[in-house]
This record gives sequence, C-alpha cells and structure tokens, in this order.
Amino acid sequence: MKLFVAGLPYDLDDAELMEIFEKFGQVVSARVAMDKETGKSKGFGFVEMQNAEEGRDAIENLKDISLGKKPLVVKEAEEKSGPGGGGNRPGGQNRGGFNSNRRGY
Repeated sequence: MKLFVAGLPYDLDDAELMEIFEKFGQVVSARVAMDKETGKSKGFGFVEMQNAEEGRDAIENLKDISLGKKPLVVKEAEEKSGPGGGGNRPGGQNRGGFNSNRRGY
C-alpha cells in the first residue's frame, strides 16, 4: 500500500520518515519529496508499506500527530492519471521534448 504523507518538517529525511512508519509494519520504501532547484524538502513524501493492513494501521495511528508546527496528513496515495500517464506536471503534461502529436512536419 502506497501512502501520501504531508505536514512533514522540512529537515526530515528519508531514513527518519522510514523510521516513523516501521512502527506499524514493514516499509518497502520511504521518500521525502525534494525541490529539484533548491534541493530542499517540499514538506511531503511517500511511504510504501508491505501490505494494506499495516498501511491502514499507520493512517489511523498517525492522524492528528504533529512532528513540527503542522499536523501530519497520512492517506492512501492516489494513482497518477491523465494524458501521458505521468510526467512532471499536474495532469501528466511534460512540456518540452519530442511531440508525438505531430505527423511528419
């Protein structure tokens, strides 16, 4: 089960995020989202738990907990959808590069 986690302190790293969730079960991966330009945390991340039951346990036990100034928001991550199936912009739009919509001109 993949979880979305918001309200993270800006100095929290991947290892610390993993440590928080290991109390609820086996963590497959834990990643804090980083700004590509500044290299600083965006204050949210993603955690993948081994199974859904452990994920739901983490969601239930971590709601309304604060690690800093803001309360944590922990919920099941939503799958990416939209044109292109991803990319680095909302809605799956990845501007620039090859345009597959052109037909030979």
